[in-house]
Amino acid sequence: MFTKLYIDGKWADSSDGRTFDVLDPATEEVLATVAEATPQDGVRALDAAVAAQASWGKTAPRARAEILRKAFELVAERTEEFAQLITSEMGKPLAESRAEVAYGAEFLRWFSEEAPRVSGRFTTAPDGKNRLVTVKRPVGPCLFVTPWNFPLAMATRKIAPAIAAGCTMVLKPAELTPLTALLFAEVLTEAGLPAGVLNVVTTTDPGAVTGPLLRDPRLRKLSFTGSTAVGKKLIAQSADQVLRVSMELGGNAPFLVFEDADLDAAADGAVLAKLRNGGEACVAANRFLVHASVAEEFTRKLAARMRDYPLGPLVDAKTRAKVSELVEDAVEGGARVVLGGKALEGKGFFYDATVLTDIPVGARLLSEEIFGPVAPVVTFESEEDAVRLANATEYGLVCFAYTRDLHRGLRLAETLETGMLGLNTGIVSNPAAPFGGVKHSGIGREGGAEGIEEYLETTYVAVSDPFGSV
Repeated sequence: MFTKLYIDGKWADSSDGRTFDVLDPATEEVLATVAEATPQDGVRALDAAVAAQASWGKTAPRARAEILRKAFELVAERTEEFAQLITSEMGKPLAESRAEVAYGAEFLRWFSEEAPRVSGRFTTAPDGKNRLVTVKRPVGPCLFVTPWNFPLAMATRKIAPAIAAGCTMVLKPAELTPLTALLFAEVLTEAGLPAGVLNVVTTTDPGAVTGPLLRDPRLRKLSFTGSTAVGKKLIAQSADQVLRVSMELGGNAPFLVFEDADLDAAADGAVLAKLRNGGEACVAANRFLVHASVAEEFTRKLAARMRDYPLGPLVDAKTRAKVSELVEDAVEGGARVVLGGKALEGKGFFYDATVLTDIPVGARLLSEEIFGPVAPVVTFESEEDAVRLANATEYGLVCFAYTRDLHRGLRLAETLETGMLGLNTGIVSNPAAPFGGVKHSGIGREGGAEGIEEYLETTYVAVSDPFGSV
């Protein structure tokens, strides 16, 4: 188990020797003690990234691709090691941890294939006088701040395109789940990544460590996944140095079930959209908007499936307390508990799978991200009503919709205010697709052909008419 800082290709203690504990959310016992980075350690990490940038940026695309491909193979070979570690520090069931390893590894393979495809453009100016050449180059040193809910996949989704584009980086993983990122750093080293290209600093005081980096003119890019509140602060801090920013922020995903939907398929998809990762995901369905004519049947099917779904603990006491608070607020306002509705007694941060109906207008869980296994069901009468309810939020990350009507599906793609739409499916995440939201859910895209563009700058070269002097 790796527990030190990783700077310039070397494992190191914190400069002041301090550490912090990482807990197992299932037992509340100490899992590991990890180095507590200081602001000085953060600057050392950026120093290493800056020093490595020039040579790394000139590395052949194929060489960068081969490192990513080797890393993909190594992660796949060590699936059980990664999965056990993810389950230990984050709490999701082992089967879901294995699925995260496969998902996270796929970003390495995808961007290994994208690296050699980075290309520019050569055109003739409209007036025929000049030639217009555009070339791509790496943005430069990046800072990555990743969340605890997918400790491997959220790291690979940022690191892989940065490596493919030729950028160096400093990674600050979540203090609740730093061990997976540290293991991944070791795997990248084994895959041949040069010293200084990736640096990892772990801390329980992210503002103190990242603040100086955001003010440093040598840093050129920030990518953050986390809450909208923190993202807004980081965007403001990034303004001083006019940093390129990618923000994957909060969500309030509506799950729409229309009167013509296959209700069994919708209930199956709803379980995936709600309970994958225990509901601790920005893309988790947060509000179930169901046509009044099928709401009772759908709710019955959903509760039956959720009752038998294997859940791990929530990540910490604070997260569980927030879930309890949101459920209690709804119930006090008149919501009816169909299933669950309470935290489990004993060790670990467990919470029952919960289904609520008769949700009062103004209930906090309709406007706030739940981040837990709670499914509030609200009814609608028409497609227009459904779209209005779905769009009645400051967020716009993902929507889900079940309908047999193709034209309706296409209308929803144009009327729902969202960055992603799952049409008759409860899972949208795919390394080959652009992940990201609109409104307060973020800026930029991760994955797909668009993902590498977040790490590239465009340079335009005007070339004089080659026939001008003939």
